[in-house]
Amino acid sequence: MNWKYPRFAAGRRFAARLATGLLLAAGFACAHAADPLKIGFGMSLTGPLAGNGKAALLAMEIWRDDVNAKGGLLGRKVEFVYYDDQTNPSTIPGIYNKLMDVDKVDFIMSGYGTNVIAPAIPIAMRRNMVLMSLFGTDPNANFKYDRYFQIMPNGPDPSLGLVDGFFDIAAAMKPKAQTVALVGADAEYPHAALSGARRSVKNHGMKIVYDKTYPPNTTDCAPIIRAIQATNPDAVFVASYPPDSACIVRAANEVGLKTKQFGGAMIGLGYASLKTQLGPMLNGMTSWELYVPEPTIKFPYIDEFLKKYQPRAIADKLDPLGFYLPPYAYAQMQIVGEAIQKVGSLDQKKIADYIHTHKFSTVVGDVSFAKNGEWAAGRPLYVQYRGIKGHDLEEWKQPGKAVVVWPASLKSGEHLYPYNDNRK
Repeated sequence: MNWKYPRFAAGRRFAARLATGLLLAAGFACAHAADPLKIGFGMSLTGPLAGNGKAALLAMEIWRDDVNAKGGLLGRKVEFVYYDDQTNPSTIPGIYNKLMDVDKVDFIMSGYGTNVIAPAIPIAMRRNMVLMSLFGTDPNANFKYDRYFQIMPNGPDPSLGLVDGFFDIAAAMKPKAQTVALVGADAEYPHAALSGARRSVKNHGMKIVYDKTYPPNTTDCAPIIRAIQATNPDAVFVASYPPDSACIVRAANEVGLKTKQFGGAMIGLGYASLKTQLGPMLNGMTSWELYVPEPTIKFPYIDEFLKKYQPRAIADKLDPLGFYLPPYAYAQMQIVGEAIQKVGSLDQKKIADYIHTHKFSTVVGDVSFAKNGEWAAGRPLYVQYRGIKGHDLEEWKQPGKAVVVWPASLKSGEHLYPYNDNRK
């Protein structure tokens, strides 16, 4: 019997080592499972769009806190890793390569706006990563990347979907608008919006009598408005960023612009800061918006979200209304979170496939995606500002100040024209 003992002993030692190895492996797996799930992105925390970037970040942090309170994703707490992109496209390659090579993030998002989304797409393509982007106007048109998605409600043809409402309104006036002036900043987003506007004007059988751009740093817009007025257009469409949006509005009031319809896709008019600065100067304008507190708009859970966002935004000196960007920043995270959780892993292909094939219930309503990653059904709003008496923020929290005039399904009032008769 003694000859068997060494084998028996060796067997026991092997079993012990195996058990120890399995315990160590199990411990490593548990430790790994407890590691945070890292979501990485650049965001404009300085530069001209820093106000929006910070507001978007706050909304995303509210989502992170909400999901972590429920146990996180895949049993792991969600952690954000982000860097200031300075609203500068040249920073994007360095940021995203660092996120993936050094920080080893599990998922990437874009920053805010077309200019910083476009350079992130080829990086995501090289890495085969899903990229959920925040408010870019058709940056995927040239790349056609099938793992790109956009949280902006302009529909599958975004440059046209962004502007069609404005020209549908112009066409419905009696008599119909015949002539149109187009103007915008010489920058990527306005160029995309103006391209869509030219197509829409043609589709509506109208004639362009003015079509020019101006330098983005323009501070005196009165000569622009005077040049437009000289062509006597029925409608004036503007594509602009926040500083020049304010410049154009002030100039229209200073010059006394006379036209049937004035406004357009003017970024910034949805911000509390510009609403309160410009106040009554906005009256009569027809502007693109994303959310206004009209009785016809009741996205599920948006009131609950705004109750969380607004006090924190006031404390952090950010946009205190949160009507423009924050609900959509929260909604993009809802979509990403649901896709990761339902897929049950961080497999980028499976996540992309899930997003392409499912409808998501978000704080900005139901969202599903077209093949190109844009919304399958657009839902931009065109509103007419009216009855603004002063510069009090509380005015903008009341219905009737930004009346929805398009689309018909969300309409809360009729479009009043001409613009110059409704400016007061």
